[in-house]
Amino acid sequence: MITCPKCSKENQDHYKFCLGCGAELPRDVSPKKFAAGTPPHGVPAATRAKDYGDEPTAIGTGAQKGPAVATPPPALVDPAAFIAPARGEDTGASKKAAAAGAAPATPAAAGAGTVVCPQCQEPNPPSNKFCALCGFKLVKPAGQAAQPSTPVVSTSGAANVVLTALRADGTEAGSYTLPTNPTLIGRDSGTIFGGDSYLSPRHATFSIKGGRLFVKDEGSLNGVYRRLRRDTPVQLDNGDVFRIGQEIVRVEPLSPAPTTPDGVERLGSPSKGYVARLALIIGRDATGNAFPVPDTGLHLGRERGDILFPEDGYVSGLHCQISLQGGRLFLTDLGSSNGTFLRVLGETEITGGDILLMGQQLFRINV
Repeated sequence: MITCPKCSKENQDHYKFCLGCGAELPRDVSPKKFAAGTPPHGVPAATRAKDYGDEPTAIGTGAQKGPAVATPPPALVDPAAFIAPARGEDTGASKKAAAAGAAPATPAAAGAGTVVCPQCQEPNPPSNKFCALCGFKLVKPAGQAAQPSTPVVSTSGAANVVLTALRADGTEAGSYTLPTNPTLIGRDSGTIFGGDSYLSPRHATFSIKGGRLFVKDEGSLNGVYRRLRRDTPVQLDNGDVFRIGQEIVRVEPLSPAPTTPDGVERLGSPSKGYVARLALIIGRDATGNAFPVPDTGLHLGRERGDILFPEDGYVSGLHCQISLQGGRLFLTDLGSSNGTFLRVLGETEITGGDILLMGQQLFRINV
């Protein structure tokens, strides 16, 4: 237990903020030794191959940054407000696994009367005044249940769908009610979108079909990203792009180089045991460092994992995991403070409570 030095309330040892007064709790900030596959967080634990090595790959952002697609971070949480987690117990928001047909998990399942943090969507007991994991002040009535994740939207109009912009501390910075069905938003839309130079003039379209809400990227330069729910594996396909902190990562296949016209095969390092690679996007048509993904999977983080981003303060100590299950790759957020975001391809269904990253802004979907 951790005793709050301000109000003397006892808190569980993995909490970052006091449940009674919201003050930041003291803790040992020294990073703990990382062990691959621990904790598994909902995916089968695996033993890493002996030939893969035990040393993580550290990346200096100074060497990889260039004219990135969306270099400044969006409305993320100030890293100075958090201490790197000891066991990846920060919290994040998410989407359902693409391979599953069931509705996504909702924090309301934690129990009747649960108060869900509007910033990180962590379920809290009704008695909590502040979120146990992000410190945000809880304003919902103690007996109010969490918002259902699957909306039922009127097909006659979009007046009951609201995009709420979120500030760095999780408070609301403005809202935009969809006036029509469908609604095209972008920098040309003005209002809360007009001042964001990272939004394309025609960025995304929101539409209601059969009582469900969809978003479609209209070929924007910097994309539409959806935040993943904590500990929920989401399938990755070749070409998928995801974002952690300021790092934009693309999943690429490991395909052997073709032979030359005269039949000569190209020499290269052995790729046995590797199933894909992760390439850092540093410009519109440029990639930086690339890292192979072994069939045992890997972890990404700022302090612990197989691939490290030590200079990116928006990446959690242990941020996310890439795993191989049934011959397919999955991405899992391990409870990061600022979330793991997967870029939307084509038209994708979204639900109430989902958080989208568009340009430099975070938007919560309210239905």
